[in-house]
Amino acid sequence: MNYKLIILGSGESGTGAALLAKKKGISVFVSDKNLIDKKYKEELLQNHIPFEEGKHSEEIILNAVEIIKSPGIPHKVEIIKKAIEKKIPIISEIEFAHRYKGNSKIVCITGSNGKTTTTSLCFDIFQKANYDASLVGNIGYSFARQIALKPTEWYVMEISSFQLDDIVDFKPDIAVITNITPDHLDRYNNEFSLYVKSKFQISKNLKSNDTLILCQDDPATLEYLANHKLTPKIQFFTMNEQLKSDGAYINQNEMIFRMNGEPFSISINELSLKGKHNQYNSMAAGISSRVAEIRNSAIRESLKTFVALEHRMETVAFIRGIEFINDSKATNLNSVWYALESMAKPVILILGGIDKGNDYAEIFDLVKEKVKAIVCLGVDNSPIIKAFQGVVHIVDTNNISDAVKESYQLAETGDCVLLSPACASFDLFKNYEDRGEQFKNTVRAL
Repeated sequence: MNYKLIILGSGESGTGAALLAKKKGISVFVSDKNLIDKKYKEELLQNHIPFEEGKHSEEIILNAVEIIKSPGIPHKVEIIKKAIEKKIPIISEIEFAHRYKGNSKIVCITGSNGKTTTTSLCFDIFQKANYDASLVGNIGYSFARQIALKPTEWYVMEISSFQLDDIVDFKPDIAVITNITPDHLDRYNNEFSLYVKSKFQISKNLKSNDTLILCQDDPATLEYLANHKLTPKIQFFTMNEQLKSDGAYINQNEMIFRMNGEPFSISINELSLKGKHNQYNSMAAGISSRVAEIRNSAIRESLKTFVALEHRMETVAFIRGIEFINDSKATNLNSVWYALESMAKPVILILGGIDKGNDYAEIFDLVKEKVKAIVCLGVDNSPIIKAFQGVVHIVDTNNISDAVKESYQLAETGDCVLLSPACASFDLFKNYEDRGEQFKNTVRAL
């Protein structure tokens, strides 16, 4: 049988797209080269959606009218190259779902760091303002699933460069790029400029009445703007100057938002999320909410009460006066830089995992200033050992139990043990969540 729509990948986005396609009466087939997760397989069976697992059947896939590709599948995969040769359109799940959004509006947030916190904080503000909103994308349900099962008036969405790579007409009303620092360069031929271009895909279809929110302190963002003319209204957030235009900035201890020339401020001491990186996140979320015409009181309430996300600068426990912090989501050096920058205590730093070509010189000064010892956690820790040998005491471990025990022995009352790995987790763990959970469980067992 020939299917109009083939979905490659059966995770949250793929299954969500299949549910939406089924609801819209589109003949759909799901193909996954790996085994399909039990909960998604049950959904496909319950909804009578045909699928295959453990293979990609070319005779089915290459007869599709259109293909939805999982963000995790690179274009260099053989089945994708063959589909491109046959000129079969390949799109992302968010592109497909966008066709059915109706009159709803989208706040879309991307960036190398801070996008999950910014998205969650923005959604919290929308909830406190009693907006009919849902949290979708890389957190919450997939965009397609939400539209299929429970459409809302607003979608607050976190998306990655991988999802943006396969958009055609997808367009948010409010778009945010938190920052752009080297990450996932293996996917972009080790060319940072291609990664930057991918992030700015978020602005591809924006009109003059849409808003693009950017960090004025981010060098890659400013360089891109200097070489490209963009259509939407641009609002900046910054710590380095007092903005005269709409946006947000820090003036001494005040976070100040401007909208249509009208200022609204909150003391940074009142913010529930601490650290300079979270001041950036708070400004980005606050501007987004102001553009969506949310009242200042709801923004202020959320900025004061929002609870930090799991695995992102999450305090796990205090043991013998030593604070243990789970920052497992810090999978690149920029995230680690922000984590260390916010530390007021001496740090025992747990680093390691699958190194994605890190240049540890980026955190060298902060390590010398704030870190008492580095505990390596990974199968191959040689890049970290080479970078910091002779600079700080280093311990080499290859399992979470040893890493936590060594850190605990090295720490003294008043110190902090910080898991902020700067690397992917797949050498020893399923994902960064698994790494964070195992860290927390091991700490609590001390």
